[in-house]
Amino acid sequence: MKQSIVAGFSDRRKSAAEAKQELLKKFKSAPKADDPEMIAKRQEREAIAAAREERRAERMRIKKEEEDRRKAEAAAVAEAEARAKEEAEAALRAEAEEREAAKKKLIQSVVASEEERKAERDRKDAARKARQKR
Repeated sequence: MKQSIVAGFSDRRKSAAEAKQELLKKFKSAPKADDPEMIAKRQEREAIAAAREERRAERMRIKKEEEDRRKAEAAAVAEAEARAKEEAEAALRAEAEEREAAKKKLIQSVVASEEERKAERDRKDAARKARQKR
């Protein structure tokens, strides 16, 4: 309430008292807590709050399900990686065993051929000595 003229102390006091009376009147005319309109508004606010809480709970449930799904996928991926690693290690072991078997076979064939050569040499030496003795 702005006044265009310069007011004195008594005018300002009167204006303040009127403003207080208007506020008091407005407060007294406000609906009480047990007024049906206020009860309806309060119930509406409670319903909105309950709906908001339900939506929040639904979001949390969806978020938890998504997190559980991600964990399950991560566990499946980790398990698949572990299985693939084990298979790779088994393949490497099998390959190493094959190489070892091939080496052993090569060594055995070399030893066998060496024994055959020695036996042949011994036979020739024995034949030569037998010829010389005659």
